[in-house]
Amino acid sequence: MGKTGVMVCGHGSRDADAIAEFASVARGIRERLPHYDVDSGFLEFATPIIRDGLDALRQRGNDEILALPAMLFAAGHAKNDIPSVLNTYQAQHPGTHIHYGRELAVDAKLLRASAERIRAAIAAAEAVPAAETLLVVVGRGASDPDANSNVAKVTRMLWEGFGFGWAETAYSGVTFPLVAPALEHAARLGYRRIVVFPYFLFTGILVKRIYAHTDRVARLYPEIEFLKAPYLADHPLVLDAFAERVEEILQGSNVMNCKLCKYRTQILGFEDEVGLAQASHHHHVEGLSARHHHHDDHDHDHHPGHGHKHDHGHGHGHGHHHPYPHRDHPLGPRTLKSDADD
Repeated sequence: MGKTGVMVCGHGSRDADAIAEFASVARGIRERLPHYDVDSGFLEFATPIIRDGLDALRQRGNDEILALPAMLFAAGHAKNDIPSVLNTYQAQHPGTHIHYGRELAVDAKLLRASAERIRAAIAAAEAVPAAETLLVVVGRGASDPDANSNVAKVTRMLWEGFGFGWAETAYSGVTFPLVAPALEHAARLGYRRIVVFPYFLFTGILVKRIYAHTDRVARLYPEIEFLKAPYLADHPLVLDAFAERVEEILQGSNVMNCKLCKYRTQILGFEDEVGLAQASHHHHVEGLSARHHHHDDHDHDHHPGHGHKHDHGHGHGHGHHHPYPHRDHPLGPRTLKSDADD
């Protein structure tokens, strides 16, 4: 009789701290799933790569594999690049069956974890009324408007939950508003305190840039208190949410919400991307670290297609589409040369 294993699929980073944090999350997932054989791997920039983790699970007798994207939202990596790797592996190894889970998405546990990170930042500072506080939630940013809209939903949920005077959403790259112009815009709204919360799982180049932007804008507005809230990392509720995603696969309830996916439905500004062919162009950077691969202008949002439970029957090419090409947009440019590289 075969066994069932769990494969945690990370994006990878050139930042050693991010790799260590991913290992901590994978370890936390393993602790919550003692009845499964759990392994992990990366899409790019770090080893082991996903294929290595799948090999290890298969060699230990696991012919049913439950694969989890270690990602907050479903944009190009979760919708296309990881499924492409999994589908290729399954085709090359008859008898191995891979079942793909969904991303963490907008989840009550993630919102509670986010609230605890924000409370920790506030608790370390002097008391300021919530009505005089502005919250800035910073997401990764993608060329997938569905993923970007989910960051805005997280912002709204936290804003109303805390009762802050105002809230803004910013993105580390690819879409707008970018972090620095968003913070400068927020500073002009007249609030005593601005709390900056990176809605990220792991540290890395992007999170460090978010905090650096915060420091720079804070120096321009010394009359405003800027607080840097911790990102999610291996918060216990995050690990609990990952464990739930495994149970969803087993129950057959792990289908992604595809109503606003730009590859299935015509979305304003993305009409020409419906039905593009599935392909991944990560194979040339699998396992490459900062010592071996330098491409600061590489865009880390890729067009998705599907060959798993979230199957749209569509694919895509390698071109990048920019519905907002104006580089003088007041809240920052939509550009590939942004903070999108991690």
